[in-house]
Amino acid sequence: MTSPLYSYRLPNANDKPIDFSEFNGKVVIIVNVASYCGFTPQYKELEMLYEKYSDKGLVIIGFPCNQFGNQEPYPDSRIVTFCHKNYGVNFPIMRKVEVNGPYELQLYKWLKSQQPGALGFKGIRWNFEKFIIDRHGKVVKRYLSDITPLTFENVIVELLNQS
Repeated sequence: MTSPLYSYRLPNANDKPIDFSEFNGKVVIIVNVASYCGFTPQYKELEMLYEKYSDKGLVIIGFPCNQFGNQEPYPDSRIVTFCHKNYGVNFPIMRKVEVNGPYELQLYKWLKSQQPGALGFKGIRWNFEKFIIDRHGKVVKRYLSDITPLTFENVIVELLNQS
């Protein structure tokens, strides 16, 4: 059975559609991001992982979101410039979305249904929550904002080594 992940086709911050079927067979990290958050320096660790493992099948996708403390006020094109200039980000940054509520992106509704938070909480609590998806499109982990990317590098390596 094909994962619902691969059915999405969503625009990046430059309005170019990204077909998620391209990620079939890859390990994917999906993270909601913001430019003015205490967790924003995590861009650096995410980029480090991307540079180290993208040729082995790691994909990282950032979804800017302004739902938490108004910490992503920039328009899409400026977000990409900010990420690249300040953190050297080369992984895909998507169009700004909502991750909770009536206008939440359907992808996030699916992610949250696959990996609810603590005590079954389905919402996203803050910027920089990370979902880890294996090579078969199964959501296998969810990390809260305060868990930095390098602390779960071993999980990424383990997933990359699975067929």
